Amino acid sequence: PQMRNERIQKLCLAGLLSAAVFVLTAYLHIPSHTGYTHIGDAVIFLAATILPLPYAVSVAVIGASLADLLTGYAIWAPASVIIKALIVLPFSHGKSRIITLRNLLSLIPAVCLTVGGYYLYEAILTQNAAAALLGIPGYITQFVLSSVLFIAVGTAIDNIKNRKTKKNGDLKK
Repeated sequence: PQMRNERIQKLCLAGLLSAAVFVLTAYLHIPSHTGYTHIGDAVIFLAATILPLPYAVSVAVIGASLADLLTGYAIWAPASVIIKALIVLPFSHGKSRIITLRNLLSLIPAVCLTVGGYYLYEAILTQNAAAALLGIPGYITQFVLSSVLFIAVGTAIDNIKNRKTKKNGDLKK
């Protein structure tokens, strides 16, 4: 029964995080020349650090692709499915802290996959590698904003967990 409860909790958390990715991507975005810049990747990074890999991939793919499909940018959904699934891979989960050196360093391959992947997809779509370069500042902005939000939220959660642990430790004495 406990294994079943843990699986249900992970599914519920994955559903909530997928919805958060969707909302932060679909509704809190800045339109750009071929799409939009958003902060939904922050939740994807968070999911990658607190959920097992299959759940984190699901959060990334479901949230991002639904945002593309339901906001008039369906042409970007195939790229989002692949890129967002890949960006969760470098992160580690199950640690006592979200913001670890490994997870901070994981932002490096994630930015390369995001910027490089969307650049390549845009170059293929437009059949113009030079024109696709215009999207790079937006992808970088999206990544920086999402990274800052991820670090802020992850640090806050880590601090709350740390305080709770200390408080419970004090009660045991």
